[in-house]
Amino acid sequence: MLSPLVTLMSIPSPSEGVWHIGPVPIRGYALCIILGIVLAIWIGEKRWVARGGASGEVSDLAIWAVPFGLVGGRLYHVATDWELYFGEGKNPVTALYVWRGGLGIWGAIALGAVGAWLYTRSRGIKLLPMLDALAPGVLVAQAMGRWGNWFNQELYGRPTDLPWGLEIDVAHRETRFLDVATYHPTFLYECLWNLAAFALLIWLDRRFKLGHGRVLALYVMLYTAGRGWIENLRVDEVQLNNVFGLRFNVWTSIVLFVLAAIFFVWSARRHPGREDVVRTRPPAGESGGGSDSEPAAADETASGPTA
Repeated sequence: MLSPLVTLMSIPSPSEGVWHIGPVPIRGYALCIILGIVLAIWIGEKRWVARGGASGEVSDLAIWAVPFGLVGGRLYHVATDWELYFGEGKNPVTALYVWRGGLGIWGAIALGAVGAWLYTRSRGIKLLPMLDALAPGVLVAQAMGRWGNWFNQELYGRPTDLPWGLEIDVAHRETRFLDVATYHPTFLYECLWNLAAFALLIWLDRRFKLGHGRVLALYVMLYTAGRGWIENLRVDEVQLNNVFGLRFNVWTSIVLFVLAAIFFVWSARRHPGREDVVRTRPPAGESGGGSDSEPAAADETASGPTA
């Protein structure tokens, strides 16, 4: 039985995560993902212009990166949680139902980066400065996206009697915890961690004028540091739940943290400071601005969430 304090302060889950306007379903999960994408583009645009890029280029890049990222995120999710879609009693077609939730962040980042590379290569833009401009906004997008898990009552943590425990309906509980009402709100932990990491990353970039992919590396390090301990709180049972005593996504976080740290040190030694230019050739229709021979102007003190 829950104590009066837990009952008073616990976090309720939504009674439903889908609303209908006539025959059209409006899903809370999708709204959170869309809001995150919009915020990431807005933040990335301001940072990119401050670095010397042209206005509108981040929005154009999103046309490439977002679809690639959605496909990559879904592929990663299906690959790591394949037992949800394949096997006896499962319908493989549901692997295509992305609107029901299920996007793996590392697949989204990997293929999203491919889309970004294709765009920057076609426009004569250096890839690393663009990724450095985008990285902080991705943290905000991830923070917003976690609220989609709240709407779906999924990916919650272990049972807890802490006052801020998350209430989960019986229909969404793991079978071994049917008699447990409140759980660690891992969606909220990760949301708050990502927003704090965003603020720290913006400050570090302003303070040290990071360049040559080091903002991206710090993003990976900060995110994986939080994801590692939050992942260990989760109770969802998946096929790759345990690899040598740790969840698969914890191992992924450890490996990526180490690789990002190595890249950060290598980049700082090989390319100290920040790039003077962010293009390999002028934009189409321009003859001089932004070329390697004429550094693009950048207001490093621009207001707002820029660096």
